[in-house]
Amino acid sequence: MQINTIVNRYILRELIPPFCMNLVFFMFVFLMRQILDITNMIVNYQVSLAVFALMIIYSMPYFLVYIIPMSVMMSVLLTFLRMSADNEITALKAGGVSLYSLMTPVMIFAIAGFLLSTFMAAYGMPWGRTAYERLSVEVVRSNFNVGLKERQFIDSFDGVMMYVNEIDMKSRQMRGVFIEDNRKRGASSTVVAPRGNLFEGEDANTFFIRLQNGVVSQVRPGGKSADAIGFDTYDIRLDMKGGAADVASRSRDEKEMRISELRQYLEDAEKQDKKYYSVLTEMHRKFSIPFACIALSILAMPLGIQTVSARKSAGLGIGLFCFLLYYLLLSGGMVLAETGRWHPVFVLWAPNVIMGALGIYLFVKASKDSPVAMFSGIGRGLDRLRRMLSVGPEDGRSGGPSRGSGGTSAS
Repeated sequence: MQINTIVNRYILRELIPPFCMNLVFFMFVFLMRQILDITNMIVNYQVSLAVFALMIIYSMPYFLVYIIPMSVMMSVLLTFLRMSADNEITALKAGGVSLYSLMTPVMIFAIAGFLLSTFMAAYGMPWGRTAYERLSVEVVRSNFNVGLKERQFIDSFDGVMMYVNEIDMKSRQMRGVFIEDNRKRGASSTVVAPRGNLFEGEDANTFFIRLQNGVVSQVRPGGKSADAIGFDTYDIRLDMKGGAADVASRSRDEKEMRISELRQYLEDAEKQDKKYYSVLTEMHRKFSIPFACIALSILAMPLGIQTVSARKSAGLGIGLFCFLLYYLLLSGGMVLAETGRWHPVFVLWAPNVIMGALGIYLFVKASKDSPVAMFSGIGRGLDRLRRMLSVGPEDGRSGGPSRGSGGTSAS
C-alpha cells in the first residue's frame, strides 16, 4: 500500500511539468487568432496596452475549455512515453505494481482537469465573453475622445469622412464641419456647416451629429448633375466601423449564459424556436468537452505504454491524431446538434464514448502485455525507414576497401 502511495505521488509530480508546458504552448497557439482581431481594434481605436491585456485575459477562459483537455491528454501521453522508454514501467511491474494501480494517479489528474475545465465552461467563459463585450462598448464610447481631432480627416465611421475645424470635448460642440457621405451606392453627398453638436445613439455603435445653418450638396447617380440644398437643422447618423463596433452591437449569445440561464431558457422556449437547439447544444457542451479530460486520459496512458516500441515520435503522432479525430467528431456533432438533426446527448457525448472505449481496449491489451498489431507495424516501418536512410551511405563507403582487399588477396 505504501509503495502504491509513493508511486502515485511520483506519477502526479511527473504529470504537472508537461501539463504546464502544454498549457502555455496551446494557449499561445489559440491566442494568435484572437490577437489578430485585437490588433485590428488597436489600429482602429488606438486602445492602450492595459486594455489590450484585459482583452487577452477575457479571451482566455473560452480557449481554456478546449486547451485543458488537450494539455491533460498530452501530459499523460508524454509522461508514460518517457517512463516506458526509461523502463520504469517494466521495473514497476517487476516490483508488483499493476497497470490498474497506475491508473489511479492518472484518474486523479484527469478529474482535476475535468473540474477545472468545467469551471471555465460554466463560469469562466460567460464571465470572459460578457466582460469582453462590455470592454468593447467602453472602447467604442471612449473612441471619440481619441478619434475626434481638430483639423484632421476622421474616418472612424462607416462610409463617412469628416473634418472639423474646432472641437469642444466637454460640450461636444463643433465648428467648421465638413462631412462626405458615401453610404448610398452610386451617389455621394457633401455637408458643410459652421457648427454642430454630437449626440450618442441608443447603442454603443451609433452616434448622431446635429448640424445647423449649413448646405447639403448631393451628386446624383452617374455624376451628371448635383443638387445643393440649404438647411437650418440637419441630423446625420454615424455608425462606428471595425472590431469593437461589431462586438458591441451584437446581441447576447448562448456562450455568455450561465448554466442557470441556459436551463431557464430551455424551460421557457419551445423546440420550434430557432435558438432552442443552439442553447441545448451549449448546455451539453459545457460538460462534454471537459469530460474529454477523462476519456482522453484513459486513451493516452496505454498509448504511451504501447507505442514505445514504435518510437516516441510515433506515440506523439498517434496521440495528436486521436485528439484531432476527437475534435473533428465533436465539430461535426455540434453542427448536427445545433440544426436539430440529432440530439446533443448522442452527438456531443459520442466522441468521449469512442475515445474512452478505445482507451479501455488498449489498456486491457497493455495490462496483459499483449502488443497491438498496429503499433508493432508502425515500429517495424520506422525501423526499416531508419535503416534505409542511415545504412545506405555506409555501404557505399565500405564497398571500396572490400573490393581493394579482394584484389590484394588475388594477387
